[in-house]
Amino acid sequence: MCMYCKNDKYKESTTTHVVNYKNCIIVVKNVPCLECEQCGEKYYSDAVVEKLERIVESVKKLMQEIAVVDYAMTA
Repeated sequence: MCMYCKNDKYKESTTTHVVNYKNCIIVVKNVPCLECEQCGEKYYSDAVVEKLERIVESVKKLMQEIAVVDYAMTA
């Protein structure tokens, strides 16, 4: 159930995840998610959250001012 609108219908979708880290921006595009059909709120599965954490940690080591990563292109 959506925590914002209480709707219980979702559709599979993708989104862009943005992290602000020490005055730098990390953008991870094409992240799989569930999207509430009523309000559009996005939800990640546990597996996606774990992969996002790994992606962000690896990108932090290579940081410039802006980093853009395609979720689908990472291991």
